[in-house]
Amino acid sequence: VSSAAMHFHHLIQINDPLDPRTEPLTREQLWQGLVVRAERPEVFLLGMDECRIFGRTGHSLDRQLRFGQLLIHDRVIFDPPQQVHYQVEPYAQVAGASLVMRIEEPQPGQLFLRFEYRLHTEGAGDAEVDEFRKSAWREADIDTVRMIRQLAASGLLSPEGPKAIDLH
Repeated sequence: VSSAAMHFHHLIQINDPLDPRTEPLTREQLWQGLVVRAERPEVFLLGMDECRIFGRTGHSLDRQLRFGQLLIHDRVIFDPPQQVHYQVEPYAQVAGASLVMRIEEPQPGQLFLRFEYRLHTEGAGDAEVDEFRKSAWREADIDTVRMIRQLAASGLLSPEGPKAIDLH
């Protein structure tokens, strides 16, 4: 059985100086939003029943995510204030996966969020399934940015750090 890898990346513009309807985010707010997404993924990911953090160091989390009967174990590595790296442990038919969310700032205040996916699978990939996956990831990433904007607008991302989020 051969192993294959799928790579996918895309960029979402965070601040658009040409669009006055878009409230700009600071780099700090964007970073805090990424930290909240790692610590409280159930706020961001539809269908997630539970996230249990069972290990923590200064710059990483070990988590168990539950979606119905599916359990996913991953490690989240923080590289403040630049990027968050998710490393999914192999499970079922997946040999492993990773996601990097990286803040890019080509000019001061001009923020972008780059999402880089790597998925390792057994055997050859199915092009149709891969396209569906890419579309789902893109939509989830757009939702992530939307939620970070909502948290910032609600005052939950402040210079002192993210405030507690009540889900009820």
